[in-house]
Amino acid sequence: MDWPELDQGVFAISVAAELSGLHPQTLRVYEREGLVEPARSAGGTRLYSGHDVTRLREIALLTEGGLNIAGIKRVLELQEEVRRLRAEVERLGAEAERQTAKRPGGRDGPGR
Repeated sequence: MDWPELDQGVFAISVAAELSGLHPQTLRVYEREGLVEPARSAGGTRLYSGHDVTRLREIALLTEGGLNIAGIKRVLELQEEVRRLRAEVERLGAEAERQTAKRPGGRDGPGR
């Protein structure tokens, strides 16, 4: 599902719970365990973003698959590491591409 403001906290806990298919108390537990960090209004009300709801759905799928909170934390850490490494590979590939293009006889060199 696409959200208009993915990083902005816009959903109250009851709405986030409904959108994620979880109970509001479960969302509080996940926050306490550090699995999700909703924004807070000036008055302290939890405000969940589209990213938060998507993450809650991922967590729900992992719990349905039999993982406990420790396992979910590890899976989420590994997913973040994979995202970071993919970004690094893309960055290094683009850098190598630029270096190749600058070399004589490279893509932009003589004879091309």
